Amino acid sequence: MDCRFRFRFCIIRFLVLASCAWLPFTPVAQAARVKDLATVQGVRNNQLVGYGLVVGLDGTGDQTTQTPFTTQSLMSMLSNLGINVPPGTRLQLKNVAAVMVTATLPPFAQPGQQLDVTVSSMGNAKSLRGGTLLMTPLKGLDGQVYAIAQGSVSVGGAGASAAGSRTQVNHLSAGRIPSGATVEREVPTPFSDDGVLRLELTTADFSTARAMADAINRNFGAGTATALDGRVIELRAPSLPDARVAFMAQVENLEVAGSRAPARVVINARTGSVVMNQSVRLAPVAVAHGNLSVSVSATPVISQPAPFSGGQTVVTQRADIEVKQAGGQIVHLDGGAQLADVVKALNMLGATPQDLISILQALKTAGALTAELEII
Repeated sequence: MDCRFRFRFCIIRFLVLASCAWLPFTPVAQAARVKDLATVQGVRNNQLVGYGLVVGLDGTGDQTTQTPFTTQSLMSMLSNLGINVPPGTRLQLKNVAAVMVTATLPPFAQPGQQLDVTVSSMGNAKSLRGGTLLMTPLKGLDGQVYAIAQGSVSVGGAGASAAGSRTQVNHLSAGRIPSGATVEREVPTPFSDDGVLRLELTTADFSTARAMADAINRNFGAGTATALDGRVIELRAPSLPDARVAFMAQVENLEVAGSRAPARVVINARTGSVVMNQSVRLAPVAVAHGNLSVSVSATPVISQPAPFSGGQTVVTQRADIEVKQAGGQIVHLDGGAQLADVVKALNMLGATPQDLISILQALKTAGALTAELEII
């Protein structure tokens, strides 16, 4: 009796699990941390740029006859060092290159902090490998100097040439200097000011803004967070710096149940790549797809004159044009409520990625594709 009961129980349990496995699955938006969805307003990076010279190149620098600014920069630098070049002197330099130096100044950077810099040739230098960047001031958008760069340039490439042949691996006209710049000036940020803080969503969404404000209020009390619009959330933060840092450390690790992203299809027309997210929907539609190809070929035809006629042999071209149109048929695509259904329906067409771009645009125009098309 015991064995029969256990056997029946196992059969019933198997049937229940099997029926649950066939239930329709509805994707649920996953939770994400606040730090992954938003940033603090005003706490951001700042771009720096400067103009400098790279010296010590092995004959791969700028050709000064074609880049006079390199010679002017070198003479100006020598003048600042107390060396005066006689007027009218034509410098034939091979080991100097004019470069642009760029860096990113992170938020809360303090004087003395080291930054990585990127050095890029702006003349006709063949390579920056083995060069040294001379002291270069890096300026911000306001024209103030925020960092000073100097050091040996690291180039992740190699090249060689001889007897008219040349080979090259990777790019030789740009390189990096790890920790090559020193911060000289601090950029003030609104984080240390008294008052309120504001969070900015990386992607504007009213549902996410509302959910984030609710999550913060549940953990810190009502009125702590207020959603001003679909992107900005205002926070009542402590006034003391240490308490404010502790408050933001807790806020940025809160889990927020984000909403599903808007339906979007991203098309790269250059590579033929098509990417769509899980919110894309397809309504029932009929599609006729066919290919049209035109081929043109030229055949040489020789016209030979009769003997002793005094004419000349003439070679002409005869063009043959052929038009082929592949037979297409109307394919009925059922509506799909999930991404897998949409992909399966589009695969039924048997179209290439380039053809798929045109089909998706036509589906959008016909109102059968519920998604935003973005062409990059």
